[in-house]
Amino acid sequence: MGVRGRHCNLDVLGRSNEKLDALIANSPIASVISDPRQSGNPIIACNAAFLELTGYAEHEIIGRNCKFLAGPETEPWLTDTISNGVQRHAPVMVEILNYKRDGTPFRNAVLVAPLFDEEGELEFFLGSQVELEPSAPASYESRHAAAAAAVKALSRRQREVLAEMALGHLNKQIAFRLGLSEQTVKMHRALLMERLGAASSADAIRIAVEAGL
Repeated sequence: MGVRGRHCNLDVLGRSNEKLDALIANSPIASVISDPRQSGNPIIACNAAFLELTGYAEHEIIGRNCKFLAGPETEPWLTDTISNGVQRHAPVMVEILNYKRDGTPFRNAVLVAPLFDEEGELEFFLGSQVELEPSAPASYESRHAAAAAAVKALSRRQREVLAEMALGHLNKQIAFRLGLSEQTVKMHRALLMERLGAASSADAIRIAVEAGL
């Protein structure tokens, strides 16, 4: 799938393809970006991993709210947990039953996290999904343990920067909040992503939330 296929009609929306590239395009984790400035917080971008996971084509995804993956047995209280996180502009992760295009149910570790612009205004929501194998009921716990160990191996300053990333803050905001130069934040950000083996900012944010940071 070409770049335009992965990034929909972002030129029409006036968004930066380059910015969204850095967020999800190269991530092996199924990911979407939604726009809370539009009614219904619709998905405006998705990556190839999301298409592969869900079985949907791009044109069946764009413009819809992420709730379209819900089905007959989806736990409504977990859907409410996600909605509450969105309303509070706070990262949230739940393990919820979702459905693929062909109706196949799957246990989904869903992360939804806010992303703010340079003025501190809510710009996007990041959504990422990991299918949990039914034969491995402890897979969620295993991911948590692995993420916690990876985050623990970071330096104190790198953990601080990662925690700010998980809150959706950009380098300029992180620098202000931590009393650092923006260049120093960029250095720590690059190092922590390398140490975490994160292919994108979205992957690093997911690891932070999985770790409970």
